[in-house]
Amino acid sequence: MKPTIARARRGLLPVLALIALSGAVSPLARADGGAPPPLDWKPCAQGPDDAVGRDLDRAGARCAELTVPLDHSRPGGRTIKLALSRLPATDRAHRIGTMVLNNGGPGQPTLGMPLQTRAAMKDVAARYDIVGLDPRFVGRSTPLDCGWPIGMWIRSAGPTRARFDHQAAVQRDLAERCARRHGDVLPYANTRDTARDIDLVRRALGERRISFLGYSYGAYLGAVYTQMFPGRTDRVVLDSAGDPSKWGPRAMRGTEDEGERALRGWAAWAAERHGTYGLGATRARVLATVNAIVAAAQDRPLRVGPYEVDDQAVPYILSTGSGDDRPAARAEFASTVRTLNEAAHGRPAAPGPELDGLLTFVLTSAGSPLAGPAAAITCGDRAAPRDPGTYWKDVQRSRARHPLFGPLKNNIWPCAFWPGRPRERLTRVGNSTPALIVSATGDTATTYEGSKAMHRALTGSRLLTLRGTTAHGIYGEYGNGCVDAKVNAYLATGTLPAADPTCRP
Repeated sequence: MKPTIARARRGLLPVLALIALSGAVSPLARADGGAPPPLDWKPCAQGPDDAVGRDLDRAGARCAELTVPLDHSRPGGRTIKLALSRLPATDRAHRIGTMVLNNGGPGQPTLGMPLQTRAAMKDVAARYDIVGLDPRFVGRSTPLDCGWPIGMWIRSAGPTRARFDHQAAVQRDLAERCARRHGDVLPYANTRDTARDIDLVRRALGERRISFLGYSYGAYLGAVYTQMFPGRTDRVVLDSAGDPSKWGPRAMRGTEDEGERALRGWAAWAAERHGTYGLGATRARVLATVNAIVAAAQDRPLRVGPYEVDDQAVPYILSTGSGDDRPAARAEFASTVRTLNEAAHGRPAAPGPELDGLLTFVLTSAGSPLAGPAAAITCGDRAAPRDPGTYWKDVQRSRARHPLFGPLKNNIWPCAFWPGRPRERLTRVGNSTPALIVSATGDTATTYEGSKAMHRALTGSRLLTLRGTTAHGIYGEYGNGCVDAKVNAYLATGTLPAADPTCRP
């Protein structure tokens, strides 16, 4: 369902607290009486170029804004606006309730997500009001744009200390740009405040409890909500969930093995189609082609259409593209590698639409409105080491075993230079909320081991495993009928499986 650019945004894969650090919520969030004024539901389209709004309107959805505090500990202070959409239940006689969605990221807009979710839910969708909520500072919800000259900040460290130092300087500049633009609101870009927003949405909708569906980071957000607001959820689905204790600026560390397995799996697939892509007739030769591309980018940036793709961007492209084993995704990635290989040999290399979109997002300012909120939330959730030398040591330590993905997944991020420290400690997730966790064994972003850790943290949960699959985002996206049927059965009945179920490709 998601193109590569959306998977790249989703899979990111975060001061003394001004609110009590014990896990208590703000006075406003604690009070469950005095509901906010009724929401004013209107058409969603905001102009002729608003494709998402038009699609929502055609589907019968309506949109509204909710005013919430910037600082939940000061409910009478400065406010921000949250944008939400709602597809109403059509079977009102058998209505179950409201389902709130989050598309992940962090920083992924969710306003249009009810359309895809309704399709995934099939017949059971008629029994839910399906709500898409752009989280604070994302999409239409008081958007935050750091004004960055590049989009995604995730880069490889490169082969030398000089290249790493260049990357550290870039990351420092990104953090300083964001602080100059939004230093007054950055302390309030974090998961705990987003969870408090969700509870105000629940109240504004007049619901005692809500159901929740979240992917990737959205699964983490859902788990945090269950921790902060116990008893306020009905049916909870957490798809591609990571280890909640590891969320933050260094969450990618430890995923190198999964990344390499996925790349080897794709290489075997591409070798069987050497006549189409010309990347090598064996898995080893395809991987040699990949390594030659990386080496060429170390000598000079690769010219791909109007873009220059250097050795610090190529590993990110390889990591993102190899994380989906569906045939169409593998074919698209093979075309990307073929294009990079042409550029590595100095031949004209024009990107196809998918690669062009990814490079625009990664390398140009067009990605700033999405990458800025993602960084702000990640850096606002957990403090990162401030000494660049810490990252360089980790890069060097990982390089021997993981020469391609070690320097990528241990590299420095803007969080190392973020202004101030998080206002609150990371939420310790541990409760008995019933939930269905969905995970693929080959997930390269939020690994299967991470989903098992979420399962242990939520003792009332069940873990639905899709075995033998490389994918991130399963329910309604990967196309596995077994997974979709089991999730929909839970949404329809509210009854979790008696044991942890398994599906296969």
